[in-house]
Amino acid sequence: MDRFRTVVDITVSRDKISYLTGCLFMGSCFTEEIGGRMKQLKFPVLVNPFGTLFNPASIRNNMATLVKEDHYTPDDLHNYHEMWFSFSHYTVFARRDRKECLDNINDSLTEAATWLRKSKYLVITFGTAWTYIHNQTGKLVANCHKLPAADFTRRLLEPGEIVSTYEELLSAISQVNPNIRVIFTVSPVRHWKDGAVGNQLSKSVLHLSIHELVKNHKNAGYFPAYEIFMDELRDYRFYESDMLHPSRQGSDYVWDRFCDTYFDDITKEIMAGVTAVLKAVDHRPRQTDSPNHKTFINNTLNLIGQLTSAHPFLDFAPELSLLRKMI
Repeated sequence: MDRFRTVVDITVSRDKISYLTGCLFMGSCFTEEIGGRMKQLKFPVLVNPFGTLFNPASIRNNMATLVKEDHYTPDDLHNYHEMWFSFSHYTVFARRDRKECLDNINDSLTEAATWLRKSKYLVITFGTAWTYIHNQTGKLVANCHKLPAADFTRRLLEPGEIVSTYEELLSAISQVNPNIRVIFTVSPVRHWKDGAVGNQLSKSVLHLSIHELVKNHKNAGYFPAYEIFMDELRDYRFYESDMLHPSRQGSDYVWDRFCDTYFDDITKEIMAGVTAVLKAVDHRPRQTDSPNHKTFINNTLNLIGQLTSAHPFLDFAPELSLLRKMI
């Protein structure tokens, strides 16, 4: 039978991600999607400790901060419309109270610096090569925090500068964690405000840069999330209503390809057990006092007991608390 779509061939990784493998995710929406799913499934992961980051330069600068463990000071914060924020962080860190903002930023940095040193995998997703420079300070920003557009100058990164700065970064990371492996990806989300041509130019810069980095570093690889969407999922039913962001169906497919690439059968078996528990906890019965429901809860508690007995690293504390309240 003829195939009705092109399939992206992916070499299965020999180095597997497991439930004993720490993973640090940095970058744009793909890291939130994949890292978020792994976190929900009880994997030991830390996702975007600076918030969502889109361009390689901001990701690189923040990663360098983690390597050096350079904490932020009050002078690193800015105020606009009564909100304190850092140009290196996403809007989720913004607060009305300056000290609260700074404490949250530094607490997250301290945690992430520890994760960088103990993780086996670092997953970095580039979203766009377009950057913004704050005119007053001359510094590149990770997020404009809704300041007036006139306050910034827009610039496209060059492949050469991305490669050279990441060569330095990867070398520095290897000093604090010699065994870490890096997975680069390019976000399939199109930045349409750059226009069709501007978006494609940006994605091309990202691909060229990653190609050079992977070629030069044996501990670095590339997962083709972008290519899967552009070639395998070449249909707008795999996108949300804005026709830019992946739909749940599209994200599910990329997740399955990621699992097949990096997870072994034992990890998938544990994932299936965790998934069964999560689905059971989310179940909302019509009659909570029925004998059948109580049996269902006890069966779920038994399943958790079996899983934690076989895999003590699994933490079902929130689920156990909720289930016990239902008895």
